[in-house]
Amino acid sequence: MLKRLAIFASGEGTNFVALQQAIQTRAIPATIGLLVCDQATAPVIKKAQAAEIPVYVIDFKAYPSKSAAEAEILTALQIHHIEAILLAGYMRIIGNTLLTAYPHKIINLHPALLPHFPGRHGIEDALAAGVATTGVTIHFIDAGIDTGQIIAQRPVPIKPEDTVTTLATRIHATEHQFYPDVLQALIKKGAI
Repeated sequence: MLKRLAIFASGEGTNFVALQQAIQTRAIPATIGLLVCDQATAPVIKKAQAAEIPVYVIDFKAYPSKSAAEAEILTALQIHHIEAILLAGYMRIIGNTLLTAYPHKIINLHPALLPHFPGRHGIEDALAAGVATTGVTIHFIDAGIDTGQIIAQRPVPIKPEDTVTTLATRIHATEHQFYPDVLQALIKKGAI
């Protein structure tokens, strides 16, 4: 039986594509049942449409509160029978409405080795700190910012000549391989 997954994204959708391709080529027992996006013009929307994956675009400004917007998202997730959520460049903090509905079933990808460099600028912060190694963390979501239980991490060395662009390129290449690997392992173990 295929796990029905939703991917939440806000931007380009490179991790969306990597996950979608890995599910198909590796025969990961899952299907992407829905893309949830909070940016009406995000390129990820066209990528999902090209793959014939249903898209749900949410404008948080149209709702009186985050919980009201998340209640609408939850309805869409239920309509599409979603069992777990993968965040892939989704630039919003998940609130209690979704956390309660999907306990230990929302997974995030972060471009640093948590607990170091949480938040929106993990790549820039690691480079500015002068550390020799950063990386990628996959973790469960909780109510904090990048504080959920760590599932797996993969290091990425920082080279002396690195810029934000060159480091980001290597981190994203690592993400595109690592996220599908971890997804496959979690499904195999029955963790999601």
